[in-house]
Amino acid sequence: MSEKKPSIVFMGTPEYAAKILRALAEAKFEIAAVFTQPDKPVGRKQILTPSEVKIYAQQHLPAVPIFQPVSLKDEAIAAQIKELKPGFIVVAAYGKILPQAVLDIAPCINLHASILPKYRGASPIQSAILAGEKQTGVTAMLMDAGLDTGDMLDFAYTPCEDKTAAQLFDELGDLAGELIVRVLRNFANLKPLKQVGAQATHCKKIAKSDGLFSFDEKAEQIYNKFRALTPWPGIYLASGLKILELELLRESCGRKFERAGEILSVDKLGFCVSCGEGAVKIIKVQEPGKNPVDASAYLNGKRLGVGDIVS
Repeated sequence: MSEKKPSIVFMGTPEYAAKILRALAEAKFEIAAVFTQPDKPVGRKQILTPSEVKIYAQQHLPAVPIFQPVSLKDEAIAAQIKELKPGFIVVAAYGKILPQAVLDIAPCINLHASILPKYRGASPIQSAILAGEKQTGVTAMLMDAGLDTGDMLDFAYTPCEDKTAAQLFDELGDLAGELIVRVLRNFANLKPLKQVGAQATHCKKIAKSDGLFSFDEKAEQIYNKFRALTPWPGIYLASGLKILELELLRESCGRKFERAGEILSVDKLGFCVSCGEGAVKIIKVQEPGKNPVDASAYLNGKRLGVGDIVS
Protein backbone atom coordinates (compact mmCIF):
# COMPACT_ATOMS: atom_id res chain seq x y z
CA MET A 1 0.00 0.00 0.00
CA SER A 2 1.49 3.35 -1.08
CA GLU A 3 2.06 6.07 1.48
CA LYS A 4 -0.61 8.78 1.42
CA LYS A 5 0.76 12.04 0.06
CA PRO A 6 0.12 15.21 2.10
CA SER A 7 -2.55 17.54 0.75
CA ILE A 8 -1.52 20.82 -0.83
CA VAL A 9 -2.97 24.30 -0.98
CA PHE A 10 -1.63 25.79 -4.22
CA MET A 11 -1.18 29.52 -4.84
CA GLY A 12 -0.23 30.88 -8.25
CA THR A 13 -1.40 32.93 -11.20
CA PRO A 14 0.39 32.86 -14.64
CA GLU A 15 1.26 30.06 -17.05
CA TYR A 16 4.52 29.42 -15.16
CA ALA A 17 2.43 28.55 -12.07
CA ALA A 18 -0.13 26.55 -14.06
CA LYS A 19 2.68 24.23 -15.23
CA ILE A 20 3.69 23.64 -11.60
CA LEU A 21 0.09 22.90 -10.61
CA ARG A 22 -0.16 20.45 -13.51
CA ALA A 23 3.01 18.65 -12.38
CA LEU A 24 1.57 18.26 -8.86
CA ALA A 25 -1.74 16.96 -10.22
CA GLU A 26 -0.02 14.51 -12.58
CA ALA A 27 2.15 13.26 -9.70
CA LYS A 28 -1.13 12.46 -7.89
CA PHE A 29 -0.71 14.91 -5.02
CA GLU A 30 -4.00 15.80 -3.39
CA ILE A 31 -4.82 19.45 -4.17
CA ALA A 32 -7.02 20.72 -1.34
CA ALA A 33 -7.58 24.18 -2.84
CA VAL A 34 -6.26 26.60 -5.43
CA PHE A 35 -5.69 30.29 -4.74
CA THR A 36 -5.17 32.68 -7.66
CA GLN A 37 -5.52 36.36 -8.48
CA PRO A 38 -9.02 37.75 -9.18
CA ASP A 39 -10.12 37.78 -12.85
CA LYS A 40 -8.77 40.89 -14.57
CA PRO A 41 -10.06 43.06 -17.44
CA VAL A 42 -7.87 42.48 -20.51
CA GLY A 43 -7.53 44.26 -23.87
CA ARG A 44 -9.31 47.24 -25.35
CA LYS A 45 -12.70 45.79 -24.56
CA GLN A 46 -11.59 45.09 -20.98
CA ILE A 47 -12.98 41.55 -21.04
CA LEU A 48 -12.85 39.95 -17.58
CA THR A 49 -10.27 37.15 -17.96
CA PRO A 50 -9.31 34.37 -15.52
CA SER A 51 -5.69 33.53 -14.73
CA GLU A 52 -3.92 30.57 -16.39
CA VAL A 53 -3.99 28.76 -13.03
CA LYS A 54 -7.76 29.18 -12.74
CA ILE A 55 -8.28 27.98 -16.32
CA TYR A 56 -6.16 24.86 -15.66
CA ALA A 57 -7.91 24.11 -12.35
CA GLN A 58 -11.38 24.49 -13.85
CA GLN A 59 -10.55 22.18 -16.75
CA HIS A 60 -8.51 19.50 -14.97
CA LEU A 61 -9.39 19.73 -11.27
CA PRO A 62 -13.16 20.35 -11.30
CA ALA A 63 -13.64 19.08 -7.72
CA VAL A 64 -11.01 21.44 -6.26
CA PRO A 65 -12.30 24.74 -4.80
CA ILE A 66 -10.81 27.91 -6.31
CA PHE A 67 -10.37 31.03 -4.18
CA GLN A 68 -9.61 34.50 -5.58
CA PRO A 69 -9.29 36.83 -2.58
CA VAL A 70 -8.29 40.45 -3.16
CA SER A 71 -6.01 40.12 -0.12
CA LEU A 72 -4.82 37.35 2.21
CA LYS A 73 -4.74 39.70 5.22
CA ASP A 74 -8.35 38.93 6.19
CA GLU A 75 -8.25 36.58 9.20
CA ALA A 76 -11.14 34.61 7.71
CA ILE A 77 -8.90 33.61 4.78
CA ALA A 78 -6.24 32.19 7.12
CA ALA A 79 -8.96 30.34 9.04
CA GLN A 80 -10.29 28.93 5.77
CA ILE A 81 -6.85 27.64 4.77
CA LYS A 82 -6.31 26.18 8.26
CA GLU A 83 -9.57 24.23 7.98
CA LEU A 84 -8.23 22.53 4.84
CA LYS A 85 -5.43 21.01 7.00
CA PRO A 86 -2.78 21.21 4.24
CA GLY A 87 0.51 19.37 4.61
CA PHE A 88 2.14 22.08 2.44
CA ILE A 89 1.30 25.42 0.85
CA VAL A 90 3.00 25.65 -2.55
CA VAL A 91 3.42 29.14 -4.01
CA ALA A 92 4.50 30.09 -7.55
CA ALA A 93 4.24 33.63 -8.98
CA TYR A 94 1.07 34.22 -6.98
CA GLY A 95 1.49 37.99 -6.84
CA LYS A 96 0.41 38.50 -3.22
CA ILE A 97 2.30 38.66 0.07
CA LEU A 98 1.55 35.79 2.47
CA PRO A 99 0.88 37.14 5.98
CA GLN A 100 2.42 35.42 9.01
CA ALA A 101 -0.97 33.86 9.89
CA VAL A 102 -0.81 31.89 6.61
CA LEU A 103 2.93 31.14 6.86
CA ASP A 104 2.27 29.53 10.27
CA ILE A 105 -0.31 27.02 8.97
CA ALA A 106 2.06 24.65 7.14
CA PRO A 107 5.48 24.70 5.43
CA CYS A 108 5.13 27.24 2.61
CA ILE A 109 7.35 26.42 -0.38
CA ASN A 110 7.94 29.03 -3.07
CA LEU A 111 9.25 28.20 -6.55
CA HIS A 112 11.25 31.32 -7.38
CA ALA A 113 12.51 31.66 -10.95
CA SER A 114 16.16 32.45 -10.19
CA ILE A 115 19.09 30.89 -8.38
CA LEU A 116 18.74 32.66 -5.05
CA PRO A 117 19.96 34.82 -3.44
CA LYS A 118 20.35 36.48 -6.85
CA TYR A 119 17.32 38.30 -8.29
CA ARG A 120 14.95 38.36 -5.38
CA GLY A 121 11.76 40.17 -6.34
CA ALA A 122 9.28 40.61 -9.16
CA SER A 123 11.24 40.10 -12.42
CA PRO A 124 13.91 37.42 -11.88
CA ILE A 125 13.78 35.97 -15.41
CA GLN A 126 14.05 39.30 -17.22
CA SER A 127 16.67 40.56 -14.78
CA ALA A 128 18.93 37.53 -15.31
CA ILE A 129 18.82 38.11 -19.08
CA LEU A 130 19.41 41.87 -18.74
CA ALA A 131 22.50 41.13 -16.64
CA GLY A 132 23.86 38.81 -19.34
CA GLU A 133 23.79 35.72 -17.10
CA LYS A 134 24.88 32.49 -18.79
CA GLN A 135 22.82 30.31 -16.42
CA THR A 136 19.63 30.68 -14.41
CA GLY A 137 17.06 28.34 -12.91
CA VAL A 138 14.53 27.81 -10.14
CA THR A 139 14.96 27.77 -6.37
CA ALA A 140 12.57 25.88 -4.09
CA MET A 141 12.61 27.79 -0.81
CA LEU A 142 10.82 27.81 2.51
CA MET A 143 8.95 31.09 2.77
CA ASP A 144 9.38 33.52 5.65
CA ALA A 145 8.20 37.08 6.25
CA GLY A 146 10.90 38.56 3.95
CA LEU A 147 10.83 38.92 0.16
CA ASP A 148 12.42 35.73 -1.22
CA THR A 149 14.72 35.50 1.81
CA GLY A 150 13.77 32.03 3.12
CA ASP A 151 15.95 28.94 3.48
CA MET A 152 16.64 27.12 0.20
CA LEU A 153 15.67 23.47 -0.30
CA ASP A 154 16.76 22.54 -3.84
CA PHE A 155 17.55 23.97 -7.27
CA ALA A 156 17.04 23.35 -10.98
CA TYR A 157 19.44 24.92 -13.48
CA THR A 158 19.37 25.80 -17.19
CA PRO A 159 21.58 27.80 -19.61
CA CYS A 160 19.98 31.10 -20.61
CA GLU A 161 22.25 32.51 -23.32
CA ASP A 162 20.29 33.39 -26.49
CA LYS A 163 16.95 32.50 -24.87
CA THR A 164 14.15 35.04 -24.65
CA ALA A 165 12.18 35.74 -21.49
CA ALA A 166 9.16 34.00 -23.04
CA GLN A 167 11.22 30.87 -23.75
CA LEU A 168 12.63 30.88 -20.22
CA PHE A 169 9.21 31.38 -18.60
CA ASP A 170 8.09 28.30 -20.51
CA GLU A 171 11.15 26.20 -19.71
CA LEU A 172 11.40 27.23 -16.05
CA GLY A 173 7.74 26.38 -15.50
CA ASP A 174 8.49 22.80 -16.58
CA LEU A 175 11.67 22.67 -14.47
CA ALA A 176 9.85 24.08 -11.43
CA GLY A 177 7.15 21.41 -11.82
CA GLU A 178 9.76 18.65 -11.72
CA LEU A 179 11.55 20.38 -8.84
CA ILE A 180 8.51 20.70 -6.53
CA VAL A 181 7.55 17.05 -7.04
CA ARG A 182 11.10 16.03 -6.11
CA VAL A 183 11.17 18.37 -3.09
CA LEU A 184 7.83 17.20 -1.70
CA ARG A 185 8.67 13.53 -2.12
CA ASN A 186 12.02 14.01 -0.37
CA PHE A 187 11.07 16.82 2.05
CA ALA A 188 11.88 14.92 5.26
CA ASN A 189 15.46 14.32 4.09
CA LEU A 190 16.24 17.84 2.89
CA LYS A 191 18.48 20.17 4.89
CA PRO A 192 17.42 23.79 4.37
CA LEU A 193 20.28 26.07 3.37
CA LYS A 194 20.33 29.67 4.63
CA GLN A 195 20.76 32.43 2.06
CA VAL A 196 23.82 34.67 2.32
CA GLY A 197 22.31 38.14 2.42
CA ALA A 198 25.53 39.80 1.27
CA GLN A 199 25.25 37.93 -2.06
CA ALA A 200 21.64 38.98 -2.65
CA THR A 201 20.49 41.12 -5.56
CA HIS A 202 17.01 42.55 -6.01
CA CYS A 203 14.89 43.17 -9.09
CA LYS A 204 11.97 45.51 -9.58
CA LYS A 205 8.75 45.10 -11.50
CA ILE A 206 9.27 45.73 -15.22
CA ALA A 207 7.82 49.05 -16.46
CA LYS A 208 7.01 50.13 -20.01
CA SER A 209 9.77 52.77 -19.79
CA ASP A 210 12.38 49.99 -19.40
CA GLY A 211 12.01 49.24 -23.12
CA LEU A 212 13.61 52.52 -24.23
CA PHE A 213 17.05 52.01 -25.76
CA SER A 214 19.62 53.81 -27.90
CA PHE A 215 22.12 52.55 -30.45
CA ASP A 216 24.76 54.32 -28.31
CA GLU A 217 24.53 51.29 -26.01
CA LYS A 218 26.69 48.20 -26.60
CA ALA A 219 25.23 45.67 -29.04
CA GLU A 220 25.23 42.96 -26.37
CA GLN A 221 23.25 45.20 -24.00
CA ILE A 222 20.68 45.92 -26.71
CA TYR A 223 20.42 42.21 -27.53
CA ASN A 224 19.93 41.31 -23.86
CA LYS A 225 17.31 44.03 -23.49
CA PHE A 226 15.51 42.69 -26.57
CA ARG A 227 15.52 39.11 -25.21
CA ALA A 228 14.39 40.19 -21.77
CA LEU A 229 11.64 42.63 -22.74
CA THR A 230 10.00 40.96 -25.76
CA PRO A 231 7.01 40.75 -26.12
CA TRP A 232 6.30 43.25 -23.32
CA PRO A 233 7.09 46.08 -23.11
CA GLY A 234 9.31 45.46 -26.15
CA ILE A 235 12.28 47.65 -27.01
CA TYR A 236 11.93 50.96 -28.82
CA LEU A 237 13.93 54.03 -29.80
CA ALA A 238 13.16 57.58 -28.61
CA SER A 239 11.27 58.07 -31.91
CA GLY A 240 8.89 55.28 -30.86
CA LEU A 241 10.21 52.81 -33.47
CA LYS A 242 9.74 49.36 -31.96
CA ILE A 243 12.20 46.55 -32.78
CA LEU A 244 10.25 43.30 -33.17
CA GLU A 245 13.05 41.03 -34.42
CA LEU A 246 16.76 41.49 -33.86
CA GLU A 247 19.98 39.48 -33.98
CA LEU A 248 23.34 40.09 -32.34
CA LEU A 249 26.26 40.13 -34.80
CA ARG A 250 28.70 38.29 -32.56
CA GLU A 251 31.65 38.77 -34.90
CA SER A 252 31.28 42.54 -34.37
CA CYS A 253 31.37 42.41 -30.55
CA GLY A 254 34.12 44.66 -29.16
CA ARG A 255 34.43 46.59 -32.42
CA LYS A 256 34.11 50.38 -32.26
CA PHE A 257 32.39 52.34 -35.02
CA GLU A 258 32.64 56.06 -35.81
CA ARG A 259 28.88 56.62 -35.49
CA ALA A 260 26.26 54.68 -33.55
CA GLY A 261 23.00 53.98 -35.38
CA GLU A 262 24.57 53.92 -38.85
CA ILE A 263 23.27 51.42 -41.41
CA LEU A 264 26.30 49.27 -42.26
CA SER A 265 24.76 46.87 -44.77
CA VAL A 266 21.38 45.80 -46.18
CA ASP A 267 20.18 42.43 -47.45
CA LYS A 268 16.86 40.67 -48.07
CA LEU A 269 16.46 39.70 -44.40
CA GLY A 270 17.20 43.08 -42.84
CA PHE A 271 19.86 45.68 -42.15
CA CYS A 272 22.88 45.87 -39.87
CA VAL A 273 23.29 48.85 -37.54
CA SER A 274 26.36 50.02 -35.63
CA CYS A 275 26.06 50.41 -31.86
CA GLY A 276 28.19 52.08 -29.18
CA GLU A 277 30.22 48.88 -29.45
CA GLY A 278 29.47 46.07 -31.90
CA ALA A 279 26.48 45.82 -34.24
CA VAL A 280 23.01 44.28 -34.48
CA LYS A 281 20.83 43.14 -37.35
CA ILE A 282 17.27 44.51 -37.48
CA ILE A 283 14.76 42.16 -39.12
CA LYS A 284 11.30 43.47 -38.23
CA VAL A 285 10.06 46.82 -36.90
CA GLN A 286 6.88 48.72 -36.07
CA GLU A 287 6.36 52.48 -36.17
CA PRO A 288 3.92 54.06 -33.71
CA GLY A 289 0.33 53.60 -34.85
CA LYS A 290 1.35 51.41 -37.81
CA ASN A 291 1.44 47.68 -38.56
CA PRO A 292 4.63 45.62 -38.15
CA VAL A 293 6.79 45.50 -41.31
CA ASP A 294 9.92 43.73 -42.49
CA ALA A 295 13.06 45.81 -42.09
CA SER A 296 13.53 46.15 -45.86
CA ALA A 297 10.02 47.59 -46.26
CA TYR A 298 10.76 50.09 -43.49
CA LEU A 299 13.97 51.22 -45.22
CA ASN A 300 12.19 51.61 -48.55
CA GLY A 301 9.41 53.65 -46.96
CA LYS A 302 11.89 55.96 -45.25
CA ARG A 303 14.28 55.99 -48.24
CA LEU A 304 17.16 54.96 -46.03
CA GLY A 305 20.28 53.05 -47.09
CA VAL A 306 23.88 52.27 -46.18
CA GLY A 307 25.49 55.21 -44.38
CA ASP A 308 22.22 56.69 -43.11
CA ILE A 309 21.39 56.94 -39.39
CA VAL A 310 18.43 55.09 -37.82
CA SER A 311 16.86 57.10 -35.03
